Amino acid sequence: MRLRTDWRASVALVGTVLKYLAVPLVIPVVVALIYGESVFPFVATIALTIAVGHGLERLELDPDMQIREAMLFVAISWLAVAAVGAVPYVLAGWGTESTLADPVNALFESMSGFTTTGATVLGEISLEQHSHAVMMWRQLTQWLGGMGIIVLMVAILPEVAVSGAQLIESEAPGPELQKLTPRIAETARILWLVYFVFTAVYIALLYGFHLAGMAPNMGLYNAIAHGFTTLPTGGFSPEADSVAAFSAIVQWTAVPFMIIAGTNFALFWHVFSGEGHRFVRNSEFRAYIAAIAGLTVLLAGMLYTGTAPALSGLGGITEGVLENSLRQSAFQIASLLTSTGYATSDFVEWTSTGKIVLLFAMLVGGSAGSTGGGVKVVRWLIVFKFLRRELFTASHPEVVRPIRLGGNVVDEDAIRGVLGFTFMYLFIFAVASLFLALDASRIGYTLTPLEAFSASLATIGNIGPGFGSVGPYGNYLAFPDSSKLLMVFLMWIGRLEIVPVLVLLTGGFWTR
Repeated sequence: MRLRTDWRASVALVGTVLKYLAVPLVIPVVVALIYGESVFPFVATIALTIAVGHGLERLELDPDMQIREAMLFVAISWLAVAAVGAVPYVLAGWGTESTLADPVNALFESMSGFTTTGATVLGEISLEQHSHAVMMWRQLTQWLGGMGIIVLMVAILPEVAVSGAQLIESEAPGPELQKLTPRIAETARILWLVYFVFTAVYIALLYGFHLAGMAPNMGLYNAIAHGFTTLPTGGFSPEADSVAAFSAIVQWTAVPFMIIAGTNFALFWHVFSGEGHRFVRNSEFRAYIAAIAGLTVLLAGMLYTGTAPALSGLGGITEGVLENSLRQSAFQIASLLTSTGYATSDFVEWTSTGKIVLLFAMLVGGSAGSTGGGVKVVRWLIVFKFLRRELFTASHPEVVRPIRLGGNVVDEDAIRGVLGFTFMYLFIFAVASLFLALDASRIGYTLTPLEAFSASLATIGNIGPGFGSVGPYGNYLAFPDSSKLLMVFLMWIGRLEIVPVLVLLTGGFWTR
């Protein structure tokens, strides 16, 4: 028996990723200097990252990796980046009562950031305790993780681009990779360019509203902070009230950008290239927009008529108020369906009918090739078409009926992959829900079945908020450390779509 996976090549390339992680760490250093805050947490992390990265690079480096080495590299990279991302939190809170001084809390917050989950252990008071630099790093982790750390490395590093197709296949959200150009590195650069442009436009709009007097508290810092977390469908906000802290025009503006973030970014490149018809012909995009529109109209009707109760406080009154009903509905559906996790109202206080609509939105997920989390719309389309085919062939066993998407036949291997992923996703989510409930009862923490259910779904789906104590204005701090570490694992496998991580636990992956 001997190893069939060249782990040294994978780990050596992880060193390269860590070394270049020092570059974005310069941004919070600049923010700290602007606001007169300590730069030590970030300078020390930069030094540590470069040292560890160089050390790992000394291992044998074979850039032409096969599928096993690619999956190992991607899985370890995301775990290593989250671990490094936690270091500034721990150092900044050292010797204080900061929530993030605890390494488990710091790792939870960092993994939530890089995987764009948006689940947090910080409450209103905790948010106010942290410096502008620490909060900006928290926002930046989501922007880096949105389009994908490995996609970025493929775009800028030739030694990584050699095996770029294998790597992006292991990291990219969705069942398939759509190459936009013959060279995978160029495709990666195109995706990041589209992502960057939308982020810049969104930040410019937010700050423009501030300059025009339409969003008084949306200064440059907040505009950048929310730009860093909207396009990656992350949902972190430096404001305790999330987007409810801002005017209605900011909330309305966030809706289309969240929808954009949940759309396959390759479609936008086709539009820029003069092939706008691809939007209309794309079956996943049509289903995605139909789901958002249908759920928005349904929820708006509930809010307007009082079926989901009239809101007060942050959300304002919706019953009988058409504009607010539409705005609250459109915002929450776009936020949860795309896994962004922002909030403009505390939907924990809604009736069960309103929560069911939101829960359904959480299960749908964004599009393949987007920054959105969840199962993904294209997978649900394939699952439903598969079930319809099974019902048809039960009474017509002699008929061969392929499954088609957009006029193209879906390969049977791809169908099996989608079914396998969906089963694993739902199974792990169910088992994790049970563990969270049992673990909470072990320490005497009251956790309802709905809260355990939503916490599991919110972390494996990279959604962020759930219901009850983990609602949009709650947090995950009260969970025992064992539950937090489980949710770190759920966020990790959820972002990488399960297989690249779980396959590492099989004996056949390592030995012949």
